[in-house]
Amino acid sequence: PYTTRLVHQVLRAADEGNALAADTLLRVAVTRLLRLNGGTLRQRQARGAGARNAAHARAVLEERMADPPSLERLAADLGTSPYALLRAFRNAYGLPPHSWLTDARVRRARRLLDGGTTPAEAAVAVGFTDQPHLNRHFTRMVGVPPGAYRRERTAAAEG
Repeated sequence: PYTTRLVHQVLRAADEGNALAADTLLRVAVTRLLRLNGGTLRQRQARGAGARNAAHARAVLEERMADPPSLERLAADLGTSPYALLRAFRNAYGLPPHSWLTDARVRRARRLLDGGTTPAEAAVAVGFTDQPHLNRHFTRMVGVPPGAYRRERTAAAEG
């Protein structure tokens, strides 16, 4: 069931045009399937560059939030494999890159809303496909939709 949900999330991310999420989730699903059905893995050497690669990947994602590279492209630019980057990023930040990026987008959208930007403009500025996409993630993280958040902030500033 978990792997099936992952595959559905891959398809949803691909339909939304979120290449980073689709690529990351697909690799998580394949890794899970290999762990459940594959044989023993050969011993891997530990690499000290993982944390450095994770930090660089995070910086790239922050810089290119509205148009992030795919996990494959990001890993290639860092000279590592997508699996190694995914593992290093998760170890460093507790989330896979696409989840971290979604959280970062919501945090930046919140700052934009605080500055008076409309929810629709904030959604586009941070890289969500549309305002409903922002609404879903913003409500999950902040507890209220972005429009209500902005109205509350505007009322508090005026009052």
